[in-house]
Amino acid sequence: MDQTDPAPVAAPSPTINMPLGLFVFTLLYGGMTVLAGVLAFKQVQLWPTSLAVESGIFPFLLLVVISSTLSQLYGRAMAQRIVWWGFFPLGLSALLMWLVLALPASSEMIAFRPDDLAAFERVHRSTWRVWMAGPASYITSLLLNIWIFDRLRGSGAESTLGLMVRGAIASALSQAVDSVIFITLAFYGEFDITDLMIGQVLAKVFLSLVLVPFLITGGVQAARWLDRKKEG
Repeated sequence: MDQTDPAPVAAPSPTINMPLGLFVFTLLYGGMTVLAGVLAFKQVQLWPTSLAVESGIFPFLLLVVISSTLSQLYGRAMAQRIVWWGFFPLGLSALLMWLVLALPASSEMIAFRPDDLAAFERVHRSTWRVWMAGPASYITSLLLNIWIFDRLRGSGAESTLGLMVRGAIASALSQAVDSVIFITLAFYGEFDITDLMIGQVLAKVFLSLVLVPFLITGGVQAARWLDRKKEG
C-alpha cells in the first residue's frame, strides 16, 4: 500500500495584537484631524458677545481628549506616535482636495449648478492658509498637551478627580498656545483678528476646564470597555 505525504499545513496568518480601544480611538483620531481643517474656515459667534471662534475648535478638542486618553492607557510614547501619524490623513486629504480642485467640473454641473460649483471652489481654494496653519498649531499643541498631561501624573494610584484635573490643566494650557499659533498664521492680515483670538482662547480654556475633563474620563472608560470586550 502506497503511502502519500500528508498535506502541508498552512502556517497561521500573523495577527496584530492591538488593543481594541487603541484601534478605535486611532481611527477616530484620524477622522478628527481632517474634519478640524475643513470646519476651521467658518467662524462662529459666541452669543451673546461679539467674540468668535473658528469651528475647528470642536473636533480639535476631541483630538486633545483622544491623545490624553491614549497617554493615560497606553503610555506617552504611544500617544506621541499617534499624533505624528495624524499627519498622514491630514496630508492625504490636502492632496485629494488639490486634485479635486484641479480636475475640471462636469458639463452638467457647469450648466445647471454653477452657483454650487463657484461656492465649493471659493471656500476650498480659500483655505490654503488654514491648511498650512493647521499642522503647525496641531503638532505643537498636541505634543505639549501630552507632555503636560504625563508630567502631572503621580507615581501612585490616581483618583478620577486627579485624572480630570490633569486633563483640564494640560488642555487649557496647550489650547491657549494652539489658538495663538493657528489664528495668527491662518488669518492675520485678512481681517482684525483681535476678537477671534480672544474668543478662541477664552472658549478653548473654558471648554478645557468644564468639558474636557469629563470627556477624558469617559474616553478612558470607553477604551477600557473596548479592551475588555476584545479579551472576553
